[in-house]
Amino acid sequence: MIDKCVADTAAALQGVRDGATVMIGGFGGAGQPAELIDALIAQGARDLVVVNNNAGNGETGLAALLKARRVRKIICSFPRQTDSQVFDGLYRAGKIELELVPQGNLAERIRAAGAGIGGFFAPTGYGTELAKGKETREIGGRMHVFESPIHADVALIRAERGDRWGNLVYRKTARNFGPIMATAATLTIASVHEIVPLGGLDPEHIVTPGIFVQRMVQVPR
Repeated sequence: MIDKCVADTAAALQGVRDGATVMIGGFGGAGQPAELIDALIAQGARDLVVVNNNAGNGETGLAALLKARRVRKIICSFPRQTDSQVFDGLYRAGKIELELVPQGNLAERIRAAGAGIGGFFAPTGYGTELAKGKETREIGGRMHVFESPIHADVALIRAERGDRWGNLVYRKTARNFGPIMATAATLTIASVHEIVPLGGLDPEHIVTPGIFVQRMVQVPR
């Protein structure tokens, strides 16, 4: 019987190794799997490469993971906000690496990994420091930059509801990067607020099919 539900967040994070590349869903706080991040901190993996839209807010969630000095490098689009003091301090001190990626390119690089695409050409970033060392090509009279896919060892995402097969539906903007991150990781771990019986999700509404999810844990709303 296929049952991807695990007892708690500690069980969900078992086996994450040092040096892993970890994708973390969320657009700021929307859709950020805070409980899974807390469990990753408790689990102890370090020297991580984190892929996220931003670099944490305040001192909770992703910012707490950075503050615990578990992250070697972050790949993101918006590293700085008014409350990104944890990242700011680490970066200025030379204690964390940053790979800055335009948001559209970030999403497409993740999607490319999940789709099995070896890379793509995009005009964004041409003629800037972001294109340094990358292949360029003129396409349709416009210069493009080659972007490689981003694969991950682990993806941590948050959904609204799931069934024991791992099928997921999301709540509005909390969906953001979750669906593409689920396809791009070897191990996808999803937190959900509700686990429904098989058949409880309308097949037409399922966004992430269970084939892309390996572990699922229920967390309070």
